[in-house]
Amino acid sequence: MNKKTLIWIVSVWTILTLVNYYFVPYFIVALEWILLSLILLIWTIGQIVKLIKERKNLSRQRIISASVILTLFLLSFFRQPVNQLIEKADWYVFYNKRTEVVEQVKSGELKPNVSWNGVVCELPYEFPVISNGGNDIVISKNDSTNEVTVTFWVFRNFFSAPSTHFVYTNRPEDIKYYNELIERNPDDNWKIKENWYRTFHE
Repeated sequence: MNKKTLIWIVSVWTILTLVNYYFVPYFIVALEWILLSLILLIWTIGQIVKLIKERKNLSRQRIISASVILTLFLLSFFRQPVNQLIEKADWYVFYNKRTEVVEQVKSGELKPNVSWNGVVCELPYEFPVISNGGNDIVISKNDSTNEVTVTFWVFRNFFSAPSTHFVYTNRPEDIKYYNELIERNPDDNWKIKENWYRTFHE
């Protein structure tokens, strides 16, 4: 494979990874993950076989090609580090937009607005994607005290499976709940900054 082909392969893999992270439902992502991992595994084995066959007259391009395909396979199969990197970047890139949404919830500009659930608000825009799986947020608000909890999906699972969230809350009972969640499972739950939490639960 020449340099242009490798750049194209890496670009397609990167775009596919971002599209899956932001737009594709979980059950489809799972199927894609299996298929992509299998394709890259077979491709990696093919590259290794070619390396062995050409070992006496090995070119630099062959080594680079094999290394790139192997790296893409490992990043696809062990996808957690990639997802964590995207999640961290996502937090910083969209922090101001999420803060703006929280202020709109506090002012009453944004309220639950779907017929199928009394706490879900579908944001009035599709881009940017600040809550995965449809740009929906969950609102819990005490109108008398103006205390709110706003939940953004980072990774939206389906049915009763756990999902990953960014949560803003200034409600004492919710702060207590999230602090207890952190104590029970600090690997998947932590406080990001004042009133903001990263959580993993149903």
